[in-house]
Formats: sequence, C-alpha cells, structure tokens
Amino acid sequence: MTTALCELSIQKLVPVLPASTASCQRQTRPTEQSEGEDIRLAQGGDAAAFERIYRAHSRRVYGLCFRMTRNPTLAEDLTQDIFLRVFRKIQTFRAESAFSTWLYRLAVNVVLMRRRVKTLNETSLEARNETESDTFPRREMGRVDMRVSGVVDRLNLRRALGQLPRGYRQIFLLHDVLGYEHHEIAEALRCSVGNSKSQLHKARMRLRTILRRSSSASPISAAIQPINAR
Repeated sequence: MTTALCELSIQKLVPVLPASTASCQRQTRPTEQSEGEDIRLAQGGDAAAFERIYRAHSRRVYGLCFRMTRNPTLAEDLTQDIFLRVFRKIQTFRAESAFSTWLYRLAVNVVLMRRRVKTLNETSLEARNETESDTFPRREMGRVDMRVSGVVDRLNLRRALGQLPRGYRQIFLLHDVLGYEHHEIAEALRCSVGNSKSQLHKARMRLRTILRRSSSASPISAAIQPINAR
C-alpha cells in the first residue's frame, strides 16, 4: 500500500472517536510481544499492523488531547494529526523506551506545537493593534507571573525556551505556561511526579541563566523565580 493510500485509511479511522463514545468503549491493550511484532510490521509498511496499533492507543491519545485542550472537536483533529505523524515517523522508533512513552511524547509535542502556533498568531494580531502607549493585552501564563508587555520580551522568552533541552521545555510549558499539575504531566509524559518537579526546577534555573545574558530580558528573568517546583 502506498503512503498516500495508507494515510487516507488512517484519516477514515479517526472519525470513529467522538467524545461521546471515547470513554464508554473498552480498548484492548496488546501484549508487549504482539505490539512489538505489530511495530516491526508497521515499520515495514504493513497497514493492517498499523491499524492494530492505532486501535490499541487511539482512545488514550484522544483522552490526552482532550485533557490538554478541553475541546472535543480539536481533540479529534489532533488525534488524527498525531497518528498521521506516527505513521510517518514510526521507523524512527528504536525501542529504547516503551512504545507508549514514545507515542505520548510525540502527542504532547503535537498539542504544544498547535498551542504555540495559536499563540504566535494571537501575538501578531496584538502587534497590529498596538496602541500609542505601546501597551498590549496581557494574558495569564500559568503559575509563574510572566505577564510582560511588548513583542520583544515575548520573543526573548521564546528564544530562551528554544535553548532548553526538549524535556525541560515540555515540562516548563505544560506546568508554568499551560497550568497543568505535576500528576497530570506525569501521566501525559509517562514519568514520575518527582521527575516532573525536578525537571521543572532545572528548566527554571536554566531559563534564568539564559535570560540574564540578554540585557533586554530582565523583566522576564526576574519573574522566573529560582525556587523548588511546587
């Protein structure tokens, strides 16, 4: 089966995941051996094996997307996007961690990227509506008060976030920007609550170091307190 045809078949599968049924239909977990075989077959282009992987994980991925967005329609759209990406990237899976860990990290990245694009679009709109006093609408960004005016400060923060290791960046965005609890992050990323807290603390410390190097970033740097993660 060609890539285009297989992707089309995936797109036809996803609409069977409405929010009204996602929680009431039981999803069977494959055994480690059977899933490993399906992954190997899917990496070789076996569409039936990929469909089994999809059916084994799709509702949990949908649930993750719904918890992160609180929007059933958007969660369905993201679920489709995630499995299309899984299909394209499954050959990069090296079994260095559980497949579910790899899958859920990819899913979180897709949701965060969608949120990031939305935020960038909102920022561009704010820039076009700049007032004479150069004051922009301020938006609460999680527990840490990083409400800063002006596009420059926001760009500095984005550049600094881009310099963080991926794991630090994910947890910082999930906790301090999107406001998720550590137990929710641990569930989404398949890590321990302690690991989530530790990486958040390290992310905050690293951000302060990066932002101190930029003379124009001091308002943000001062807002990121070097305290232990709550």
